[in-house]
Amino acid sequence: MSNAWNQTHRIKILAVGPSMTPEYSQWYDQRVNDNISVSNLETTRSLEEHLQVLPSEIEIIKQDFEKRSVELGKKIKQLEEEKNAIRTRF
Repeated sequence: MSNAWNQTHRIKILAVGPSMTPEYSQWYDQRVNDNISVSNLETTRSLEEHLQVLPSEIEIIKQDFEKRSVELGKKIKQLEEEKNAIRTRF
């Protein structure tokens, strides 16, 4: 492994010299920096978010069912009130 490291650094040393143009130097530095990943602070999550337990598929289905059940219960109550209002008119 140290042999591979030495080879890459020897090549760079040979490339650095009077024949190296400023454009090449800028390109090389940009190329090296583009390979380094930088974390985006907007997309990083806290430790608590990483450790948060995600609900299972059955729990999600259960929550959706309960939500829909409440909505339907409200709709039934509204329709019964409308039915009683119609009966009292006639």
